[in-house]
Amino acid sequence: MRNLLHAGKFLLLDMASTLFFLALFLLTGDVVLAVLLGMALGVAQIAWQLARKAPIDTMQWMSLFLVVASGSATLLTHDPRFVMIKPTVIYIIVGIVMLRRGWMNRYLPAVAREVVPDLGIIFGYVWSALMFGSAALNIYVALNYSPLVWASFMSAWGIASKLALFLLQYAIMRGVGVRRRARAASPAMA
Repeated sequence: MRNLLHAGKFLLLDMASTLFFLALFLLTGDVVLAVLLGMALGVAQIAWQLARKAPIDTMQWMSLFLVVASGSATLLTHDPRFVMIKPTVIYIIVGIVMLRRGWMNRYLPAVAREVVPDLGIIFGYVWSALMFGSAALNIYVALNYSPLVWASFMSAWGIASKLALFLLQYAIMRGVGVRRRARAASPAMA
């Protein structure tokens, strides 16, 4: 359970400003307020890391860039269609970044990097595929439904799809890891 919480912590921290934006937009319907506070949270997260002199991963910098750039564009255009299509661009960029071999290592506990490093690489590509699929789904929903339907559906999809893949990955990596460790330990016992 501790390893699950370790991996989940980094995932939630990287997604915090986006989740905050969506929650605030759904609660208030105010795009400007949601964008400004989402941008502020993204900047505050990086500032906190810098103040602590903690290393900042590429995914964290990319997340900050996307939050600030897309938030600024949203504020300049005042166009709800841009807000609705913006996640498609973000999903595509994130999907491309996730094609980098081994990007997931930051999220894995040491034991997983030791016992199932191959699965970490495979799931890195699975996450990338989820991002590309989410991009396609977002553009479809954004162009065919109202902003309220879009915000509700894509918020639910974003959280549910990532949580489902996260739990599936955890279960598979843990199951395979336990079997591999048992297999590695059995010749030593004989």
